[in-house]
Amino acid sequence: MTVLYGIKNCDSVKKARTWLSEQGYAHDFCDLRSGDLNLKTVVRWIEMTSSDVLLNRRGTTWRKLDSAIKESVNQENIAELLLANPTLIKRPVLDYDGRITVGFKPELYSTIFNH
Repeated sequence: MTVLYGIKNCDSVKKARTWLSEQGYAHDFCDLRSGDLNLKTVVRWIEMTSSDVLLNRRGTTWRKLDSAIKESVNQENIAELLLANPTLIKRPVLDYDGRITVGFKPELYSTIFNH
């Protein structure tokens, strides 16, 4: 099963969803703001990529975080931070064939689906 995680109004997520549909790849979409995301999933993503890949330090949510929280982020608490603030997750997150891919580039998705 292919699952695309993101936020509906995010441009990168829209592009990824459009690409998947145009290429004929069935997928489920999980809006990160829906509350369906769980700690087990976030921990799995971190293990399969890294917290540096998942944590969006360029977004508005990161900039608005209290500096004490930013300074205290570490491997022990990053999953809980991402779960509590899902807009801190770089988007989209593609879960396909047991692999996790963060971000969207058409050429990358072409490679992934044509392996």
